[in-house]
Amino acid sequence: MRAAICLLARHQASHFRPAICGSETVMPDNSADYDEPDDLSADNDDDPDTHQGLVWNLLLLINPGDEETALRQFDAYRESAGETDGDAWLWALKDAIDWSSGFYVDGSDSETLISAIDELAARWNLRIDWGGDMDDDDFLVANDTAALLTVAYDRLREYGYTLWCWDTGSDDRAGWMALSRNDEDMQRLAAILGADLRPGSDPF
Repeated sequence: MRAAICLLARHQASHFRPAICGSETVMPDNSADYDEPDDLSADNDDDPDTHQGLVWNLLLLINPGDEETALRQFDAYRESAGETDGDAWLWALKDAIDWSSGFYVDGSDSETLISAIDELAARWNLRIDWGGDMDDDDFLVANDTAALLTVAYDRLREYGYTLWCWDTGSDDRAGWMALSRNDEDMQRLAAILGADLRPGSDPF
């Protein structure tokens, strides 16, 4: 890892999972793990070191308090991304985080979407009330993936997390979750990286 990326990575020991006290969820403090997006610049976005540093910051946001996973995903991303152009980096990132810190499912597959987001939520000891039974075919038919993303967004906000979706350019659904207190940082960082990102309540 070259100097530009090392400067962006602030290594701090922190816990992976939030503590659960009664009905209260104590979320990990990741505020010192990444640089403020305002301190970053897209002026040198052709520099692979600069771009990789931005991706590293994104991985820290979607892996709050879990730098070990972020680093493992970053290594996988760098190996896959190589010298990518345009938005190809986002697809390399998708492969690196899929079913661990992110999701990517067919836009018509409500059952798989529920499973994927449940997997993300379980990582932080959270359970989503979908308002129905995943084994109920009538429930799945009545709730398309857009409606389910809205439900997941609302439920996760109650725990202090935000579900994000990025534009796949098709009907497929993709995204990740992060701490709600980092919403502004997430939006600024996505803008610098050129990723079209929306809250799960307003999917593409």
